Amino acid sequence: MSDQRGPSGARQTMAGTVRSASPVSPPDTGVHTVPELAALLRQLRRREARQQGETPLTYRQLAAKTGWSRGVIGEYFAGNILPPPERFDTLIRLLGASPAEQGALATARDRVEERRRLASPEHPSTGRAGRAVVRSRAGGGRAGTPPARLPVPRQLPPALPGFVGRAAQLAQLDAGCAGHGTPGDGEPTTTLTLSGTAGVGKTTLAVYWAHRVADRFPDGQLYVDLRGFDATGAVVTPAEAVRGFLEALEVPLERIPTHLPAQVGLYRSLLAGRRMLVLLDNARDVEQVRPLLAGSPGCLFLVTSRNRLAGLITAEGARQIAVDLLSTAEAWQLLARRLGPDRLTVEPQAVDEMIERCVRLPLALAVLAARGAAHPTFPLATIVDELRESPRLLDSFDGGDTGTDVQSVFSWSYRNLTPAAARLFRLLGCHPGPDVGLAAAASLAGLPRSQVSRLLAELAHAHLVTEHAPGRFVAHDLLRAYAGELAGNLDPAGDREAAVRRGLDHYVHTAHAAALLLQPGRDPVAPADPLPGVHPEEPTDHGRALAWFTAEYPVLLAAVTHAGRHGFDGHAWQLAWSLVDFLQRRGNWSDLAAAQQAALAGARRAGDRPGQANAHRDLARVLSRLGRVDEAVEHYREALILFGALGDRTGQARTHRAFGAMLDGLGRHAEALGHGQRALALYRAAGHPAGEASARNAVGWAHAQLGEYGPALEHCAQALTLLRPTGDRHGEANTWDSLGFIHDRLGHHRQAVRCYGQALALYRRIGDRYDEADTLARLAETRHAAGDLDGAVRTWRRALDILDDLGHPDAARVRERLNRATTGTAAGD
Repeated sequence: MSDQRGPSGARQTMAGTVRSASPVSPPDTGVHTVPELAALLRQLRRREARQQGETPLTYRQLAAKTGWSRGVIGEYFAGNILPPPERFDTLIRLLGASPAEQGALATARDRVEERRRLASPEHPSTGRAGRAVVRSRAGGGRAGTPPARLPVPRQLPPALPGFVGRAAQLAQLDAGCAGHGTPGDGEPTTTLTLSGTAGVGKTTLAVYWAHRVADRFPDGQLYVDLRGFDATGAVVTPAEAVRGFLEALEVPLERIPTHLPAQVGLYRSLLAGRRMLVLLDNARDVEQVRPLLAGSPGCLFLVTSRNRLAGLITAEGARQIAVDLLSTAEAWQLLARRLGPDRLTVEPQAVDEMIERCVRLPLALAVLAARGAAHPTFPLATIVDELRESPRLLDSFDGGDTGTDVQSVFSWSYRNLTPAAARLFRLLGCHPGPDVGLAAAASLAGLPRSQVSRLLAELAHAHLVTEHAPGRFVAHDLLRAYAGELAGNLDPAGDREAAVRRGLDHYVHTAHAAALLLQPGRDPVAPADPLPGVHPEEPTDHGRALAWFTAEYPVLLAAVTHAGRHGFDGHAWQLAWSLVDFLQRRGNWSDLAAAQQAALAGARRAGDRPGQANAHRDLARVLSRLGRVDEAVEHYREALILFGALGDRTGQARTHRAFGAMLDGLGRHAEALGHGQRALALYRAAGHPAGEASARNAVGWAHAQLGEYGPALEHCAQALTLLRPTGDRHGEANTWDSLGFIHDRLGHHRQAVRCYGQALALYRRIGDRYDEADTLARLAETRHAAGDLDGAVRTWRRALDILDDLGHPDAARVRERLNRATTGTAAGD
């Protein structure tokens, strides 16, 4: 039978039409049960169809007209549920009952309900849910006494004593609750969701806030733990949850319908017009939650889940509130509440390390706090020592049962993943961290980016990773440790090793390409071919290369150590090589030193002589920046010996160039000139124009420092000519800076300012902040010498701001010069 009907306008209501068909059977006799009343409804439905000359109204059409669910309408017609009075009146009007029939049918309906109530074992005066009072009918109207008061359930679990923090989330919850309990405030939000990773404290927050606002919901509070991620796998079904709510509302067992749609209809009917708070805790998915929601504007539904429940936001208009890790201050407050503030004050360093190792995860902090509270005389440092010495990090966070064992809690989320997403999560344990981009994750897994994008979305949905920036995903250290343990237990050693290699291949090849874009004059190294499944990124210009390094350099620094730990020593020194120019321009000397030391150790283990030579030279460069000159000299000499033995002229030339720059900074200008000249000869012999240009600039600078300005200008002018076709913007900037210095010493202050301006524009374009500050300091000297005291002071301040931001020791020198200039200006005034 077709479910299609004619347009609604084709029907006329009974009130406006004289019916020729016979009336329904007299309702006031022989109707004693809900099934008998349902038979009258079916009779009305058939009669109405005959009168209209059409098929009977379908449940779908009735649902569209009333806004009720098709399921509950079916239960009304089947006799499984007695419709509430208002719904019954609406239904019989839609089915064409005349005014007289409406009154008689309404009286019959109330008698059926009264008979059921009297037959119930419950006493009439108990006020059970669903009790109705028989009302007199006249002309279809209802009159009589008000219905008995329904029970007021108070099902919230106890709130955690000493709740701390979460000010932002509490404010969002309060905003979502606005309008509830305040008549006339418009249409309030009816559903709020709290989502976050395992152990982050969603339930604690939800219960605390629910108690705080309970007085706004005088008709009661319902609570159910849906056990969406329970260790036993015993997820609470919607039918179980609804039945529990109906029982809490004291619906007699014999009145609870058999089928879920009917149960949901009854539950929603009982909530209609009431002001109740319903807390649905630990939900697994939208399908588990949706039947438990109701459209009553006076009710508020608060849902907690490890999943995002995006369907509730899209279809139900729910407001999502993210619950993240605690701030450091909140973590301190949590420990202080449980251990006492005095105990924390005595050992602040131990507390800081506890918080760091717990990654500010409330569950982990609570486990350690319980351990500390159990031994109030033990120093907190003993707990920290246990954390350091534990062979398995997660063993330190076992609270004694599955609900407080961090690893078990994580496992409940993991086991709900699809196999492909579970594999990707495990492989994240083979990644150096601290975060991963989409492209790198695809190479790590050996899968297409489009597929990995979907898998990362699944992990983010489960809060096993967080997309903290567009296309970049992070898992905190405890989750990463859990992923690594899973990989060790479930994935063969060969698969894990291949994943590590794919990840490192991705970073080596992408970083190598980006490094050559940052500094086109560099000589490339020769990375090994990547494994199948690796798809390196391809930055196409200087700007994209700089952006890639800016996003990835924390990962690259971790990858150097990661490569050495897993025996990929070639990858270690090549990654460190790629980082040199980027970190040098940022002034990240300590990071660069650590990377080069790890690279040198790896190259030595592997017996990789080119790797050792490059690492010696690059380590010497950063050690000289850190003032460790004697160590730098030794490394430069080792690099020259190795490059010489390898017959690598450009490697020797680059080392002489860097060695000379260090000696120049020490005021040993004649020695610096000698190294620059040797570099120039080697580059010319190798036919290396970019290198020759760099060496000529070094020679010109050294001549200028010695007061030999004629040859200085000549070499620097030749360097500019050589540099322009190479695209080496950094080399051009260095040479313009040299020319600015030379013209300043010659007294050509305007020309010096122009040259420095060219250098600064290029340094800013390539993101070289340290050299920008260095040139600004020289530009300030030129302006001061030219009598532009205000301009000089402004320029020194700009240089000082950069150096302070970099934490560079040169800041002290510039600050002292600025103070002298401003003091002298004030004295002159």
